[in-house]
Amino acid sequence: MIQDIFPSRLKNEYMHVEMRDEDTLIIFDREGRIYLGESGGEISFPDGKEIKPERSVYLFSLDEQRFFLSLDESNCEKEGFGFYSLREVRGRFSGKEVYGVFTAYHLWKWYADNIFCGKCGERLELDDKERALRCPKCGNIIYPRINPAVIVGVIKDDSLLITRYRSGFSHNALVAGFTEIGETLEETVRREVMEETGVRVKNIRYYKSQPWGMAQDILVGYYCDAEPDSEISMDEGELKYAEWVKREDIVLQPDNLSLTNEMMRRFKEGFEV
Repeated sequence: MIQDIFPSRLKNEYMHVEMRDEDTLIIFDREGRIYLGESGGEISFPDGKEIKPERSVYLFSLDEQRFFLSLDESNCEKEGFGFYSLREVRGRFSGKEVYGVFTAYHLWKWYADNIFCGKCGERLELDDKERALRCPKCGNIIYPRINPAVIVGVIKDDSLLITRYRSGFSHNALVAGFTEIGETLEETVRREVMEETGVRVKNIRYYKSQPWGMAQDILVGYYCDAEPDSEISMDEGELKYAEWVKREDIVLQPDNLSLTNEMMRRFKEGFEV
């Protein structure tokens, strides 16, 4: 999956430090596209020597490489570089840097969406002790947003419930959805499967979790069993396909980044789930 970068390691502890010339600079435009270069299929980033924004903030480190986010609309004219959407990054690149791009996007989106205090309207400031935004007027503190969501592998005999979205991502997927207020993750599993496919489930069991910065998510994977008498009644506003697919007939996604694809692959290859 995207976070499986061993032996490399993401160090996400916040540090109040200034950017050096050798540090990596992350730049997004207003549409959330990231400024990157490409060399032999590998991602390259500008550094603090090439582009010097007036305002930047430390994001994280990948091994010993420190990443900073530009908080300004930087003038980007580096040869061989351009702006890429996250979907283009996912389809074009691989390696630990893609994980860094997704995580950087998660934080960029939070900073971009929180300019002014929601209580009093004052402009927010960077906190120098922790990953937070602080209002200098009323003291309101805002922390990064993380959205919990579930990925569900629903099993019936020797088949898995495979779906495809009505719009957006075009490859095979599993039932998925966000957890609502006052709801447990297991209740989310039952509700989302019922809402999207009309199938009732039992024997819900946790598999694994995954950060997914594209939607500021923490994805939580579950397998469960369909009630024997449940029939598919697809939500056509959400999905364009929902069918029971035999394990040997499951077509996987074209990359190995997602928890969804790993869960489909485990079932397809006969691992215990």
